[in-house]
Amino acid sequence: MRDLLTLSPSGLYCAIGEFYIDPWRRVPRAIITHAHADHARSGCDRYLCASVGKLILRTRLGGTAPIDTLRYGETIFINGVSVSLAPAGHVLGSAQVKVSHGGVTWVVSGDYKTQADPTCQGFESIRADVFVTESTFGMPIYRWQDPTIIANDINRWWRDNRDAGRTSVLLAYALGKAQRLAAMVDPSIGPIVAHGAVMKMVRAYRDSGVRLPAIDGVPPRARKVGGGRSLVIAPPSVAGSRWLNLFGDKSVAMASGWMAHPGVQHQRGFDHGFAISDHADFPGLLSAIEASRAKRVLVTHGATESLAGFLRERGLDAQALQTPTQDEPATWGPLQDPE
Repeated sequence: MRDLLTLSPSGLYCAIGEFYIDPWRRVPRAIITHAHADHARSGCDRYLCASVGKLILRTRLGGTAPIDTLRYGETIFINGVSVSLAPAGHVLGSAQVKVSHGGVTWVVSGDYKTQADPTCQGFESIRADVFVTESTFGMPIYRWQDPTIIANDINRWWRDNRDAGRTSVLLAYALGKAQRLAAMVDPSIGPIVAHGAVMKMVRAYRDSGVRLPAIDGVPPRARKVGGGRSLVIAPPSVAGSRWLNLFGDKSVAMASGWMAHPGVQHQRGFDHGFAISDHADFPGLLSAIEASRAKRVLVTHGATESLAGFLRERGLDAQALQTPTQDEPATWGPLQDPE
């Protein structure tokens, strides 16, 4: 029997429904799991996403992109194929795509996390015959602490810097991670300001109904912004750039799941590293896969062979699904990847 979804040169494709999920080329019809650039390509004729993520996707794609939406749990039929979306817990509007036809159900999880996040709806388990899972942190070394512990660590670092008159610069991915951190930290410590790329997404989050603390854009000539009391949230791309010279005496930290890997923090020259990710850790991946009850698991994006091999040892039919973003995390740069 032909698979309901197959990997084509343009991405994961449903031939019966004539649609793609997170295509990496321009296609006539794309279902998008979330608005990160490695999942939402520009130029498609039509898009479908979760309704709560429409403003985020439009912000990323531009004002003229034709975007249709589905509420979580709502079902539509595309050429006889049942399609619905469920929360993935990754970022605001992230979704798992449930596709059913002929008594067979596939779930494409996109990127997901199983930890709580005050800025997006939590991950929801779905039964599937075939479960397509990411594996960004699909190795046993990656196990996240409770987010409240990380928040306390960040607050302590920020408070110590404030007391010393140093500006605290926290590097975090502009979509999702930055807003999550802003919602987690203690705004009574000092002002929160953000890089323009972060502010763009802050506005989209607020316009989507997410409550965030007061956040201002970084002012011009920002040396000693907030009198050295501020927390500055900026994308990882500014690391090592002249932009950081705006802040004079500063401490630069990175918030990333990669900070759990020994040596990465010092290798990259950060003063501090906070291991927090918008992807599931190794136990989270295993719990999501188990909850799906899927007998067949396709593993993509990350430590695919490692996770697939582990799942096969546990009796599942598991194999790596190669995509253009495919690589082992040991070779990935923690400054480039949406983690």
